[in-house]
Order: sequence, then C-alpha cells, then structure tokens
Amino acid sequence: MSEDKKPSGPDLTQGVRLADFTDGKLLGHVGDADVLLLLVGPEVLAIDPSCSHYHGPLAEGLVVGDTIRCPWHHACFSLRTGEAVRAPALGPLAIWQVERDGDRIVVRRKLEPPRRPAPRHADAPGRIVIVGGGAAGFAAAEMLRREGFAGAITLLSDDTAAPVDRPNLSKDYLAGQAPEDWVPLRPDDYYRDAGIELRLDTHVASIDPRGRTVQLARGEAVPFDRLLLAMGAEPVRLPISGAEPRRIHTLRTLADSRAIIAAAGEAKRVLVVGASFIGLEVAASLRNRKLEVHVVAPEQRPMERVLGAEMGDFVRALHEEHGVVFHLGDTVAQMEGTRVTLKNGGTLDADLTVLGVGVRPRLTLAEQAGLAIDRGVIVDAFLETSAAGIFAAGDIARWPDPRGGSIRVEHWVVAQRQGQTAARNMLGQRERYDAVPFFWSQHYDVPVNYVGHAERWDDIRIDGRIGERDCLVEYRQAGRVLAVASINRDLASLQRELSMEREPG
Repeated sequence: MSEDKKPSGPDLTQGVRLADFTDGKLLGHVGDADVLLLLVGPEVLAIDPSCSHYHGPLAEGLVVGDTIRCPWHHACFSLRTGEAVRAPALGPLAIWQVERDGDRIVVRRKLEPPRRPAPRHADAPGRIVIVGGGAAGFAAAEMLRREGFAGAITLLSDDTAAPVDRPNLSKDYLAGQAPEDWVPLRPDDYYRDAGIELRLDTHVASIDPRGRTVQLARGEAVPFDRLLLAMGAEPVRLPISGAEPRRIHTLRTLADSRAIIAAAGEAKRVLVVGASFIGLEVAASLRNRKLEVHVVAPEQRPMERVLGAEMGDFVRALHEEHGVVFHLGDTVAQMEGTRVTLKNGGTLDADLTVLGVGVRPRLTLAEQAGLAIDRGVIVDAFLETSAAGIFAAGDIARWPDPRGGSIRVEHWVVAQRQGQTAARNMLGQRERYDAVPFFWSQHYDVPVNYVGHAERWDDIRIDGRIGERDCLVEYRQAGRVLAVASINRDLASLQRELSMEREPG
C-alpha cells in the first residue's frame, strides 16, 4: 500500500459489532488490505471492496441477494465466491473468512477461490469458433473457460490487436490519462495459458451452416460444432468532397486511437464531425490534450435523440465551458487541404478531422449464410440464430426484449453480457438473455449512466437538477418508464436497473 493511503475503517482482526454497520455495510482492513463486510440475511460476508473493472467503490453499491453491484458501471460479483458474474468486470475479487468471537465479527485471512465445476451437460461441443475479437467475442471465450469447457476455442479477429477495452479508446487513453498497457483486456500470455487459439488479422470469407465450417479469406476452412457470430459494427464514413483520406479518422480500434493520438501531436485545431457520444468523448479527450476543437453536426442539440432536449443542452454547455466550439444544424460540404467549407457557408481550418457519425452492424457474413436478418441478425431469447448451433451477440444481434419488442443495441456492456450468455448456451445451459441494457459515457469529470432502452417517449421526468450535475431523468411512454439517465446518482441508477429487471412488463 502506498505511503499516502491509510487502511480504511477499523482493524477487522480486532473484531467489530453489528451495531458498527451502516445500512448493512462496514469497510475495514486486515493489515494493509481493505475489506468490505456485508450483512446478508443472518450472515456476514466479506469481499475486496474495489470493483475489478475500474476500481469502483463497492461500499457505495447495491446488494442483491448474495451479490453486490458496482455503482460506477454496474458490474456484479458473487459475495460467496468473488466471481464477476456480470460484465463489465471480468476478473474475480478475493473473499475473506468471517469468524464469530462472542458478539464480535473477526476477519483474519482470505479464502481460497472455489473451483468451477465442469459443464453440466454431457452434449457439450468439442469445437467452438467465435468470429469477432470485440466485447462479445472475448467475453464468450473467457466465459467458456470459466465454465470449465475443455474443448477447442478458436477466436477469429480481423483486428491486428488482441481484444481491448474499447471504451477507453475514446476516453482516458485518447485523453492521455491512461497508459496503453491498461487497454488490453488480458495480457498476451492469457490466450496461451487459457488454451484459446487467437487468430489476429484473420478475415472470414464465408460461413457454411450445413457443412459446419468457417471459410477464411486465405483459403483455410475452420470446422465448428458451435459458432458465435460477434462481428460488431463498423464506423459510418461520410463522403466529403475533396477530403484527403489521411486527414479523416474514425475511432473503433486501438490502431484508430493510436493514429488520432499521433495526428494530434502535430495538430492545433481539430474538427469532429458528429455530436454523438463517441464524437463528444473524442472532443473532450482532445481538449484535454489542449487542442482547439470544433464540432459540426446536423442536429440542433447534441444527443437529443437519446437523452432529450434538457440533457442535450447541458451536454453542449458542458463542452462549451471547456472550450469546444459547436456548429450545429450544419454539415461539411467540402474539404480542400486543411480548409473546411460548411453547408451553411462557414469555413474553418482543421489539421485533424475525426468522424463520429455512428456505426453500422456488420451483417454481410450472416446474410450470405442465409440467416434471418431484420436490421440485425435475428436471435431468440437464448441468442441462437435461425440456424441451429449458430449464435450471435453484440452489435449485430437483434433479440426479443422482455420489456417489449425486439431490439438491437450498440453498447459495450450489452455485448459483453450477451457474449457471456451465448457461451453458457453453447454449452447447452438454456439461459435467457434478459439483462437490462446499460451504458455509460464520460465528459470531462461528468459521468452519465443510462439503463433501459427508449427509442421514443412521450414524457420526460427529472428528479434533481441537470445543471447542478445531480439528477435522475426518466424517459416514459404511456406512463411506463423505458429508460433512466443519471448524473452522480449511482445508487439510484442501480436501483432502477433492478426494478426494470423485476418488472419487465
């Protein structure tokens, strides 16, 4: 432990009383290690207090049964095993042995993590192939091994980098606040040690559902017993008259983020085309690098389609406070060198241009394979496609939402959780995917959390004050809450997520 950080709370080796708990929680320490005690029914359980994702404070989280949910990004951990049972956290936490000494509760040592059982189904496949090295693909491969699957796993990725923490690419890493070694989801030796055959820079040409093979562009056929399609999405590229490709960047991969960082080192003024979440996260990150940033977008308010007018006005004002210049209700008409002409007649100079105008799902392989398609790959509640034994997860998947209709959502956490559910279902476990969609966005020091899914609404209700960065915003249709956005209302966000899970209709 660093010299400037003292252990938290009381010394648990000396014991504490139930009267010392606050709302069923107590944060203390064993030596230099912080430990969180939790009252679960008649039991007291103990676990590491920081989420293994971004180190969120679990003491401020929500206990649900014998699990605890992180207040920052809604990861979930078992209090009995320490396992990360729901993304975005993937790594487990240590659990601690709790002893009773009269009326005192004492903690002295960690417990050994329990062993995971072998797959519960005798018909587990021998070979699983995963197409896509993003959130869903990696989460599926990792969960297969966690579930005790001993067969072959082949992870085919057309990226040149091993699976990375994509949200970081537009946030701290792009802003220069996180080193690159934070970006990989696992170190390179993880794949070897876990027995996952990771093939990078590998392009899939076609899929044969009947022959149970994946045909690679270089001619090789890779057989499978179960297949997961997790190709993700690709950035939309606008045709801009006169634009030089080397000056136009999109952001999806580690290579993209590296290229923007390299270009930013020689730039003074940046043009961001699009006021989406990705566009404005890029704007915030490049402002952190002291670049002049201009945002051009056709809408009148940033993010109004997702967050509504008042939140959109707040987001714009927040970025303007940090020096971002908006050109809203406008588009780029032409570029000539560094000179940019806007449709409404304005001009500006930009050394670097980043497009943040959305993404489109990569559906070509699924279409060519004859899978059912409707603005995404159609899957059932178990994430299985119209072809038996072939599953889909992440940005390409359109699934039956228990809260109504069929939806396709382009969120990192959704993709990870679907990958985990698909993994268990490829092993025959028949687990319905019914998680409430969640995403987070970061703009300077302001976090925005969002649970649910609202493509349209007829009423917005605000608890708190958006401008004071303390609010809970409900998006309602016919009196029913479809989604909730929040700023600095972490516990309330978790509670709303739980309420949506328990009352899906």
